[in-house]
Amino acid sequence: MNINIVCVGKIKESFYREAIAEYAKRLTRFCKFNVVEVAESKLEGNEINKVIVNEGKSIIPKLKGYVIVLDLAGQMLSSTSLAEKIDNLQVGGVSEITFVIGGSYGLSDEVIQKADYSLCFGKMTYPHQLMRVILSEQIYRAFMINSNSEYHK
Repeated sequence: MNINIVCVGKIKESFYREAIAEYAKRLTRFCKFNVVEVAESKLEGNEINKVIVNEGKSIIPKLKGYVIVLDLAGQMLSSTSLAEKIDNLQVGGVSEITFVIGGSYGLSDEVIQKADYSLCFGKMTYPHQLMRVILSEQIYRAFMINSNSEYHK
């Protein structure tokens, strides 16, 4: 199984990079884990839609396999439900899942329309760098749940 996270911008803080690297290392026993960063667009004036569309144009070529976007309008799942979803995809023959984290202003409609599933981690706003850590941990947790590990307890 290949698991990708496509996200906007670079991580500046070393503690976020270290946390993601730790989950990436842990995930090697279950899957090939890859984080793909696309450039963050600069806001000029009040042209937020232009930023969203430009970032979307960078994201779309990176989409592979079954695409799950993180979106406030998406479905909220428990950790066990996410694990079940990943397991069902894997059993169903899906060999690649791409999770997408948008930029500061969200995802373009075009990216959302290309998604197979829309996932919401709650109505709170998280820094994008932290969301990468949270998502990485939840992916790791899902594989641990599916392997009947004690990690989830």
